[in-house]
Amino acid sequence: MKGNYPDGQFGDRGAGRKRVTASDIARVLGIHQSTVSRALGNGSVSPEKRELILKTARELGYRPNGIARGLITGKSRMIGLITSDIKNPFYPDVIERFTNALRDRGFYVLFVHSAGNDVDSDDITPFIEYHTEGVIAVAAQLSSAMVTRLTDYGFPVVLFNRYMQNARCSAVTCDNVRGGEVVAELLIGTGHRRLGYVAGDPNTSTSRDRETGFRQVLQRHSYADPIVVPGDYTYEGGYNAALNLFHADHPPDGIFCANDIMALGVLDAARHLGIRIPDDVSVVGFDDISLAAWKAYSLTTVRQPVNEMVEATVDRLIREIEGTAPEPEITNIPGELVMRSTVRDRGEDAT
Repeated sequence: MKGNYPDGQFGDRGAGRKRVTASDIARVLGIHQSTVSRALGNGSVSPEKRELILKTARELGYRPNGIARGLITGKSRMIGLITSDIKNPFYPDVIERFTNALRDRGFYVLFVHSAGNDVDSDDITPFIEYHTEGVIAVAAQLSSAMVTRLTDYGFPVVLFNRYMQNARCSAVTCDNVRGGEVVAELLIGTGHRRLGYVAGDPNTSTSRDRETGFRQVLQRHSYADPIVVPGDYTYEGGYNAALNLFHADHPPDGIFCANDIMALGVLDAARHLGIRIPDDVSVVGFDDISLAAWKAYSLTTVRQPVNEMVEATVDRLIREIEGTAPEPEITNIPGELVMRSTVRDRGEDAT
C-alpha cells in the first residue's frame, strides 16, 4: 500500500502516474460511479457523502476532464482565438493577455492560426470538435467572409481591433479616428509642413480610420493631403514605403505610420539612407509594441489600451454566450500618445 491506496497506483505522484477518474474514486470508496459523478458535478448527494467523495478526490489527485464534462453539460468552457497575424509582435502579446483574462474567468483557450485572411472548414473544425462556446477574432486583417462563416456555424463572435459595419457580431477597438487626429495635431503643432502616411491594409477599418482622423485635422488646418503609400502592416512594407517617400521630389518632414512595425521599417530605411531621425524627418507609429520603447528606436507612438480592450471583448463575448447581450455594437476605447524621441519641434527652427 502506498499513500493508503492499493498497489501504489495513485500514491506515487511522479512521471507515468495514471490519470485518476471518477471510476477510480468509486472503486476506492466502494460506491457506484454515478454517485461520484453526481458529487463532482454538484448533483443530488448528501452533504456527508459529498464531503467524503471530494476529500478522496483531492487525496487521489483527481483533476476534472473539462472536455468530457462539456460533452455532458453542453458547456465546454472553451473559447476560440483565431488570428492570421503572428509576425506582428502586437498580436502575440494580445493573445497572451486574452489567454490570461479568459483563464481568470474559468475558460479554456483553443488557438487557431489561419494561414490567410479568410478561414476554411479546416480552421473551423477544431471549434466544432471541442464544442467551443464562442470565438474572438484577433486580427485586423481577417475578412468579413470569415465572420460570416463563423456566425453561420452558430458561434458567438466578437472582433478585436477591427469592426465591420452591418455585421452580425460586436467589435472592440481603439478609437482609431481620434488616434489619427492626435498624431496630426502633434505634427502640425510641432511645425511640420509636408506630411506622409504609411497605410496598412486598405480593407481594414484600423488603417482607414487612422487615415480618416489624420486627414480631418489636416483639412481643418488647410494643409495639403498627405502623401499616402501602402505598407501592408509589415516591417518590409514600411521599409519600402519609406524608400518611396524619401526619394520623392518633395519628401515629407513628418510621417505617420498606421502601426509600429511599419514605423520601425521606416526608421531603419532612414538609417540606411543616412537620413537623421528626428532632425530630418519625424516618425510616429501606432500600437506601442515593446520594440517601440527600445533605445535603438525610441518611437513616438499612440498606445492602444490593450488591457481595457481585452477586458471589454471578454465581457461582451460572455454576455453573448449567456444570451444577455443586446444587439451587436462597436466599442471604441481612446488610446494614449506616448512621446519618445522620433518627433522634433520644427517650430524652434523659426525662432
